[in-house]
Amino acid sequence: MIRRVIMSCHDKTGLVDLARLLAEFGAEIISTAGTMDVLENAGLAPASIGDYTGTEEMLGGRVKSLHPKVHAGLLGVRDSKLHAEQMQAHDFPWIDMVVVNLHPVEELIAQPGVTSEEVIEQIDIGGSAMIRSGAKNFRYVTVATAPSQYSVLMHELRAYEGAVTYATRYRLAQDAFAHTARYDAVIARYLEQLEPPAE
Repeated sequence: MIRRVIMSCHDKTGLVDLARLLAEFGAEIISTAGTMDVLENAGLAPASIGDYTGTEEMLGGRVKSLHPKVHAGLLGVRDSKLHAEQMQAHDFPWIDMVVVNLHPVEELIAQPGVTSEEVIEQIDIGGSAMIRSGAKNFRYVTVATAPSQYSVLMHELRAYEGAVTYATRYRLAQDAFAHTARYDAVIARYLEQLEPPAE
């Protein structure tokens, strides 16, 4: 059962429909600022990730979701007594789904006149970290990284009364690691072709 979801999406395609269905099944939705605006405009009531963690976005947005409450909620082994006790001691709840798609750095790189500083500033750290945390813990966590995956998720949520099957979680985890690998490879190739910047 999906009880808690984090949504942080550059591409908002199909997001409202997925969020609305999750809300119908009683899921708590937590989101970053841009995604929150879209969901609120659609009549939904997500919590901001800053309110959820108790730490507002900082460093010009560089730090939003890099917080133990987020990653413990994603990485915790639900069947582990130790993990459950530590989560309870910190009052950290489990997080069952991550819906994150990253800023298309490859498209930014292709734009004429874009500077290396602009590209580097747009490299997504928190989103990639959440994707990887959720994908590592696919036994319990569902990870979606593209709007093309939402129809499958919505079908399963309806078919299984707010849950996603293990087979789908596993397949989505494979996609998630492939997604972050491609993302990192694009950045690595870009940095290789640059002259090393001055210190």
